[in-house]
Amino acid sequence: MTIEEVVILGGGSAGLMAAVTLKRKMPELKVTVLRSQELGTIGVGEGTTPNFTEHVLGYLGVHPKMFYEVAQPTWKLGLRLEWGQRPHYDFSFALNLDAHWSDLPMSNGYYLDESFEAGNPAGAMMAAGKVFARRADGSPEVAPWHAFHVENVKLIRLFEQLSRGLGVELVEGRVAAVERGGEGVRALVTEDGRRFRADLFVDASGFRSELLGTALEEPFVDFGKRHLFCDRAVVGGWERSGEPILPYTTAETMDSGWCWRIEHERWIHRGYVYGSGWISDEEAEAEFVRKNPKAAGRTRVVKFRSGFHRRSWVGNVVAIGNSAGFVEPLEATALMLVSNASRDLTNLLLKMGRRVSDSMRDLYNRRMEASWTDIRDFLAIHYRFNDRLDTPFWRHCREETDLSGVEELLRFYRENGPSGYARYALPNSLNDFGVEGYLVMLVGNRVPHAHPYRASDAERQRWNQHRAELLDQARNGFDVAEALAWFRRHGWNHLVGVIGASPS
Repeated sequence: MTIEEVVILGGGSAGLMAAVTLKRKMPELKVTVLRSQELGTIGVGEGTTPNFTEHVLGYLGVHPKMFYEVAQPTWKLGLRLEWGQRPHYDFSFALNLDAHWSDLPMSNGYYLDESFEAGNPAGAMMAAGKVFARRADGSPEVAPWHAFHVENVKLIRLFEQLSRGLGVELVEGRVAAVERGGEGVRALVTEDGRRFRADLFVDASGFRSELLGTALEEPFVDFGKRHLFCDRAVVGGWERSGEPILPYTTAETMDSGWCWRIEHERWIHRGYVYGSGWISDEEAEAEFVRKNPKAAGRTRVVKFRSGFHRRSWVGNVVAIGNSAGFVEPLEATALMLVSNASRDLTNLLLKMGRRVSDSMRDLYNRRMEASWTDIRDFLAIHYRFNDRLDTPFWRHCREETDLSGVEELLRFYRENGPSGYARYALPNSLNDFGVEGYLVMLVGNRVPHAHPYRASDAERQRWNQHRAELLDQARNGFDVAEALAWFRRHGWNHLVGVIGASPS
């Protein structure tokens, strides 16, 4: 079968990003997005990883001026975890533990037991509350290891504009019936009787999973029984009133889960992710408001389940985004997975002349399954080793979280310490985190190992000197507000060329 027409069900960030990706790389395709604004979207603030930055500014070639003016993001250098026994530790998007100063005999991970601060330029910036270094001419030096905080409604606005500019047809309508045909879907019928047929349907209907989950009844693999025990979130926020715009997402340990803080320019977005088996919605909201009194009266509860549909591509239906699966936003995986899925689907169709075969579907499904299980195991590490609080929820996580999927990596770490060679013990590496992410969590939580390194006084002096130099540079840098003001004054075109951003 050769794909000529694509209908995408759902007009949220997943559906629109898939539409733009397909149409940008294959302009000959007829792409229609069928959406219902009555259904709405989750509409929360979102964090991203560098994968999203590369996808939008590099792969899609979106001009920085359009991206920054319409999406209005702030920059994100990583994640600050108020986790474990340390006051906090940082997971930056530049390599830290899996890096090696040439004048030291061991990689950085062996020197970070005392302090997790400022082991690399991004970590120093985070420690200083800055986002970019300052060049000699006074301009920001925008490093490639950054991502974004972005409000969902503004991101959707960006992709709507991109869709229209590329010739994607955006149609308003609510699906009343799904006609099955062959191994997939023959047509979608709206409430007003219109029928939409296509060679390929993309299910971006969110948690409803109207095509893959409901119509095709593809089995769901539930992570909630053995790996990830949270299933709800209290979300809220408040207008910024003098608080600095932090260059990272914060993840704070709570009694029955954790709370995010996402930094928008004029809005601070917070959300308490929790397990309903350990705390009621009312109790979770009360705990959330106690710690975030400015959010009082502005909260709502979102229910979810962690896991994925066994196959993302069945017959002529491909699910992307929450319709394919979902895991809590502990490491900003949602848009990362949408970017990966959209790009993988597009590249497969592009390289195969838009012809679909069984082996192509099987390959795509294997990659998606590996991505989901990889992320599952990485997030599970966060729970198993967090001993900050001794509550029923956290005791259950420490005792019951299943880490069998990364057993080889854990055995290597316990015997050898934070060596980058642990990468060869990883079963998959299809996300943005890699061995660096695992080492951050293990060393950050002080998981013991049998190879502690005793640095000489001379080594420790050189290590501290590197950190001091990085911190000095960082303190002279731009904070987020200063950087935004600089680019608005001098123009977003100064960002052309950063992470493959196109001048066109």
